[in-house]
Amino acid sequence: MASPVSGGSKLADNGGHKKRRGPGALATAYLVIYNVVMTAGWLVIAVGLIRSFLAKGNREQLYYSIERPLKCFQTGALLEVLHCAAGIVPSSVVLTAFQVMSRVFLTWAVTHSVREVQDSDSVLLFVVAWTVTEIIRYLFYTFSLLNHLPYVIKWARYTLFIVLYPMGVTGELLTIYAALPIVKRTGLYSIRLPNDCNFSFDYYTFLILVMASYVPIFPQLYFHMIHQRRKVLGPERVKSD
Repeated sequence: MASPVSGGSKLADNGGHKKRRGPGALATAYLVIYNVVMTAGWLVIAVGLIRSFLAKGNREQLYYSIERPLKCFQTGALLEVLHCAAGIVPSSVVLTAFQVMSRVFLTWAVTHSVREVQDSDSVLLFVVAWTVTEIIRYLFYTFSLLNHLPYVIKWARYTLFIVLYPMGVTGELLTIYAALPIVKRTGLYSIRLPNDCNFSFDYYTFLILVMASYVPIFPQLYFHMIHQRRKVLGPERVKSD
């Protein structure tokens, strides 16, 4: 699970009420390049989805048409954790790591590893939600770093999540749920006793716990974003802009 309102630019997600000192010129240049590349990457994914759908006229094999760029650019988001650790973006390392790793986990440890789920509607659901979210997010960061943020991008960033975030979470949960029977049957990533390390791990149970973690976490993140939207797009803020 990843919040579409995580950090990543010199503008903190406290709604912009308090100005923070931005990164230096070199760090800013690097962040602009990073965000432009990530925007382009997710645009490639979006175009790939559209072209594949138009060519085939249905959703079959859509995932395979964007599998490589999806893995590449979603994994590339791990750099955002390093950005936070290095202090060039004003976001929590722990929160950013959690948000990024949750998507990387779903990309590699579930969708990549359980190939039977790759052609399901649930995968398409979260891929579409992620793609739209990330294009908007990285555009927001890029223009914020350049100090030329169009209102339409700010509005989209703090509005479209109302639909996209539940859509993505629904797709993620349904994908994990669809993977459970395969994981249980094959024993994927599970470690059974006895073994030399005297250690056991049940990946099936772990996935159930991951699904259960959405229950307390999703409402907190979602209503936090609603609060952030009021701060950023509320009447007083719009008037001051």
